[in-house]
Amino acid sequence: MLVIRDVPAPEPSSGEVLVRVVASALNRADLLQRLGKYPAPPGAPANIPGIEFAGEVVEVGSGVPPSRIGQRVFGIAGGGAHSEFLVAHERAVAVIPECLSWIEAAAVPEAFVTAHDALWVQAALRPCERVLIHAVGSGVGLAAVQLVRAIGAVPFGTARTQEKIDRARELGLEDGLAVGGDLSPLAPAVEAWTAHHGVDVVLDLAGGPYVGASLAVLALRGRLLLVGSVAGRRAEIDLGLAISRRVRMTGTVLRARPLEEKISTIRAFESEVVPLLATGAVVPVIDSVYDLDSIVEAHERLESNATFGKVVIRVASDASNTSLE
Repeated sequence: MLVIRDVPAPEPSSGEVLVRVVASALNRADLLQRLGKYPAPPGAPANIPGIEFAGEVVEVGSGVPPSRIGQRVFGIAGGGAHSEFLVAHERAVAVIPECLSWIEAAAVPEAFVTAHDALWVQAALRPCERVLIHAVGSGVGLAAVQLVRAIGAVPFGTARTQEKIDRARELGLEDGLAVGGDLSPLAPAVEAWTAHHGVDVVLDLAGGPYVGASLAVLALRGRLLLVGSVAGRRAEIDLGLAISRRVRMTGTVLRARPLEEKISTIRAFESEVVPLLATGAVVPVIDSVYDLDSIVEAHERLESNATFGKVVIRVASDASNTSLE
């Protein structure tokens, strides 16, 4: 059950900053946490969901330069981002480019950090490689399309509807396939797209039957990145195929990583992706915006599976402004 209530504001400890959250965004993790299926990691607020934020640093803990007060920052949290204030390690936040509004900035962290870390870092994606992105109309999927193009690789995708495929083309999708319960058309589609080469990388945001279908279309030494499980938490795979093609399968999650890993991930994101956001080479995609007191409607929107891009939550009244005035 979702209710809005008053709680004491957190206080920053050594090395931390207190962030006044201006806007956040909604993710599958928030839906699962509401249902009791995805508890917050240790140290995160147990009853306040929200794993990404854009806001203003208003207070610093010991060891943090006072000059950080007033900075516009965004990042990923273990929880607590659907609130007016949260604390974060000062190294686990990135400075928001001036060109992004609060609403735009809130649509960035989970989508672009996840896609960047999975594709550029863990899969070591290279120019000219072919990438298949499942759930390409999601926030992560659309960020992935743009980051694949930014590195000079070629993105393909699947989605529930042809409309999402067509809209993703505007962001750089080379080709795509609308799929439902039947994934049998995927293999011939990939053969046609890649001239029988197969895809070098699959970013699987769906799970379930998509895992086996992804394995079947991977090229020799292909990499399969497992990120989501909205289509199911169990999968049946052909081990002989995985062995013969020397496939590398990697599961990845951001929320529960140790602090040191989160810091490293955010630093790489700030170094390699934030400059692309600053120039408009990649852009956040927003499906809809809701005020915090309409959080129930926001959950219903994400649960509809009709979204294209991010569902953003406006937390503060100045969320529509770009500056801090």
